[in-house]
Amino acid sequence: MEDALVSRGLNVRVIEDCLNGRRTVWDDPFKPGRNGRLGLEQRIEIHSPLALVILMLGTNDFQSIHGNNAWLSAQGIASLVEGIRKAPIEPGMPMPPILIVAPPLLHEPRGAMAQKFAGGDGKCAGLVDAYRQVAESLNCGFFDANTVTTSSRVDGVHLDEDQHSALGVAIADAVQVILSGPSPGISV
Repeated sequence: MEDALVSRGLNVRVIEDCLNGRRTVWDDPFKPGRNGRLGLEQRIEIHSPLALVILMLGTNDFQSIHGNNAWLSAQGIASLVEGIRKAPIEPGMPMPPILIVAPPLLHEPRGAMAQKFAGGDGKCAGLVDAYRQVAESLNCGFFDANTVTTSSRVDGVHLDEDQHSALGVAIADAVQVILSGPSPGISV
């Protein structure tokens, strides 16, 4: 995404805050620290000012250990938006706009992911609509990753290398529109 934006002449730096197994708001009983809500406000404060925050979480909400459905995952995203907006940023700094990305839906988890995500493909039904509704109700941008890619052809959960590239370029299009809109008060 950053490469695509820079090649279009935008002076941007993408700060990734990725963590394997992170959920929206639920804990992982086997790997501590995977609850996305914990420490979120501080991460926003550390990196402020920000021109945009992109949230693409939810896949791990559907691990077999959780009984979540699409609505619950969307409520988790709503909680993350609330946390971002409550971050203790310095007075006078603008609150960044938020882009919610509905991740590619799970498709028949297999291989090493089969047991970990057993039943997840059914539990995530309706995720795109649930995320879209949250985005609209909270005045956030929305992007459906399913319009440009699916989950991995290998394990049915992750993204394959070519899917990362396709998604990065597609999200760059959405980000360019957001960054070209009314100035959030800082230069990018």
